[in-house]
Amino acid sequence: MGILASLISGLASGETVAAMRRARTAAIVYGLAMAAALCGLGFLIGAAYIWTATRYGSLATALGFGAGFLVLAGLILLIYRISAGSRARRRAQQRNADMKAIGIAAALAVLPTLLKGKGGLSVILSPAVALAAYAIYRENMKPDDPDDGEHK
Repeated sequence: MGILASLISGLASGETVAAMRRARTAAIVYGLAMAAALCGLGFLIGAAYIWTATRYGSLATALGFGAGFLVLAGLILLIYRISAGSRARRRAQQRNADMKAIGIAAALAVLPTLLKGKGGLSVILSPAVALAAYAIYRENMKPDDPDDGEHK
């Protein structure tokens, strides 16, 4: 209930509106700066093209710049594809951590209710004992591989 009251008081005091206004202003400023940087980069590439064209000719310069940008695009895609596996692993680890945190939070939320109930502690301990027994069974079970590489 305290969080709801905090949200309502934040809305009433205008803090939320002010924060949204600051975020919008920052987004506009960063967008304008990005547009100016891209224009500057375009003019630098144009200047390099003009300088190279006066030195080597326009056809050779156009072919060189075209090939250079195609190689650059290929390198960017190659790096992206190579790093895709590590990004997927990182997302999976984050998902597992999030699910574990949700599970722990849910278990802690339900724990007082289970302890007050009819079964009490046995309701909680029964699955834990079953999991421990299964883990012991899996650890002591022999592999089912009849052909383990040894021939007698």
